[in-house]
Amino acid sequence: MEHKAEYDQLREKWISDLDRLIAAVAQWEPAVANYSGKNITYRIYRDTRFSKDKTPYKAYFSASFSAKGKLNHGPCWYLHVAPEGSGLYAGMWLPEKDQLDKLRHAIVDNIEEWEEVFNGKEICKAMPEESITESLKTIPKGWDRNHPQARYLRMKDYGRWRPLDKEFFLSEDWPEKIAALARPAKPFVDFLDYSLNEDVFQVKLI
Repeated sequence: MEHKAEYDQLREKWISDLDRLIAAVAQWEPAVANYSGKNITYRIYRDTRFSKDKTPYKAYFSASFSAKGKLNHGPCWYLHVAPEGSGLYAGMWLPEKDQLDKLRHAIVDNIEEWEEVFNGKEICKAMPEESITESLKTIPKGWDRNHPQARYLRMKDYGRWRPLDKEFFLSEDWPEKIAALARPAKPFVDFLDYSLNEDVFQVKLI
């Protein structure tokens, strides 16, 4: 790989900064202390098996963290740092059909709590943009087309996003700033996680 020495140096600094991020997040999400920067970062190699673009390497750094560590498809925070655009995400991207069904029912059954965790003042200030793929054009089968929560039922995933410019990462204390931005989304991430694993929690309680 061309520029490997430069990349290795940048990756070492990236992982060191992620260790600081974990330490800051652990103050309000203690379980993340079980992981390290090396555990939560993604590798540079792209999965090109099903892509027309066969470029072997990514041109960005990324990481995800949660109480359960790095998650590819689960409620978590995701950090993306790239020349063309960076940002912090919280939520769950493109759940499987059974997971999406669970989340839809949880939202409808707990709409007041959902509005608080998804549209509350603090989370909207920290992560002002809804981060979702294009919504369904119609209500999913089995739901009333005039359902009062139609907007949420048509969503294919649930998340919030904070775009960040390169100047943000030039600040020496950016890991601590990311932790501060991520904190208001904890009730939202917890809501998604509990909704997906409610049956498991009930069995443990019994």
